[in-house]
This record gives sequence, C-alpha cells and structure tokens, in this order.
Amino acid sequence: MDVQTRARSPWRLFPWAVAGFMSIVVAVNLGMVWSALHSFPGQAGGDGFDLSNRYDAVLARVAVQSALGWSVAAGIDPAGHVVVHVADQSHAALAGAALEGIARRPLGAPEETKLAFRETTPGRYVAEAPLEAKGQWEVLLSVSALGHDTAATRRVIVR
Repeated sequence: MDVQTRARSPWRLFPWAVAGFMSIVVAVNLGMVWSALHSFPGQAGGDGFDLSNRYDAVLARVAVQSALGWSVAAGIDPAGHVVVHVADQSHAALAGAALEGIARRPLGAPEETKLAFRETTPGRYVAEAPLEAKGQWEVLLSVSALGHDTAATRRVIVR
C-alpha cells in the first residue's frame, strides 16, 4: 500500500466526524440549559421541610378523608366553567356542600383564578366565572358537607 492510497482512506475523516458530533451534543445541551434557566418561574416548593415536620398530621387527615369515601370529579363545560361532581361513599350525589376552589396553571407563567361555585343540581357544582385562557389548569378544591371537610386536586383542560 503506497502513501497516496493511505491518505485517501475514508478513515482519515473519522476524528473530524467525532469532533463534529460532539460539537452538536454540546450545542444542544447548552440550548437546553439556556431554555431551563430562562423558563424557570423562580419558585421551588418551600414547604417540604415544614410538611415533613408534621407528616403524622398529614397522614391522619388523609385517613379521615379516605374513610369518608367521597368522590370528587371535575371537568369543563362548553362555556369554560369548571364543573365539579361530588358523591358520597354510596355514590349518591352529595347535595348542599360548600365548595371553594383555586385554578392554577401547572406550567408556564404563574396564573391563578379563585373559583366560587353554585349548586345547579344535587351534587353538581358549577363555577360562576369561566376559565378564560385555554390549556391545562390544576383545580385545588375544598369541599365541606355534613360537618366534614375534604380536599382534592384535579387537572382540567380548557379547549
């Protein structure tokens, strides 16, 4: 094999190909780091330590809520109102409950809407104001009825 044949071998480009692929990997990673730093809302969950200090109380509250057996389902009507269905342990509609709610965006810029509910039929509660913005919302609900309270978080999508 002479010198000229060895110089034209395709393997002579292998180091350049490796360097090119590594450059692409580095560029993609830098882009992802930039995106993460510029889209972070700036607030991490700060109540984790406090929550761990009173974890037994949290477990007791969850046990009481589970013993109630209430089911809470949420959805969106065509006009964009949050609709909540509450049922007791026997799956009968839970009429006369007091509901409070907050709708929050799970992603993106922080957005929060306080919800006031009215009962339209037994066990069916409709928010008085619609959620204006399309997309995903996390609805934090507090239900009080028959001397008991329960809390639920449900994800809804406004289309």
